[in-house]
Amino acid sequence: MLNKIYVALIHYPVLGRDGKIVSSAVTNLDIHDIARTSRTYGIKKYYIVTNLKAQQDIVRKVLKFWTEDFGGSYNPSRKEALSIVELKSYVEEVIEDIERNEKQKPILFFTSAKKREDSLTFDQARELLKKTEKPVLILFGTSWGLPDEIKDICDYVIEPVRSRSDYNHLSVRAAVAIIIDRLIGEEVIENREG
Repeated sequence: MLNKIYVALIHYPVLGRDGKIVSSAVTNLDIHDIARTSRTYGIKKYYIVTNLKAQQDIVRKVLKFWTEDFGGSYNPSRKEALSIVELKSYVEEVIEDIERNEKQKPILFFTSAKKREDSLTFDQARELLKKTEKPVLILFGTSWGLPDEIKDICDYVIEPVRSRSDYNHLSVRAAVAIIIDRLIGEEVIENREG
């Protein structure tokens, strides 16, 4: 069911340059651009996941300005896009929120810039999305990507955007837009709230 797709941008746990688990910084561009992509493609909710209070405060200030304060009246379409953003501290909270709202656990999709064994092609993942009645959560990592502990809780891994390129360092907001377009394309998404 294409009207039950959720996206989460993970800032913790993610991998640092040295391969250790870190918390990464939230960027203003990721908040706005991924919200706009998500709203354009009918994503039900876009979660920003960070365990750091200072980073959570930044997200709250950005969302408040664009949804409740002057920004909302200045740019109503930006307000609409940011209205689907929700802040959570941990991935588990995202899964619990979806499960509470949908009355069933979501299917989890892991994304990575690295080719992984048993990755679904975009065609395979798109067909699965069309056939399932369950909600779907697509996880995206910041910094140097999502760790194996996140992959281990996921049901599927989606192939990288450019697995054969000699330079594979897209910004996460570009990767989100490309992956969502490859999975949903021009499908009409109806009943986003239901």
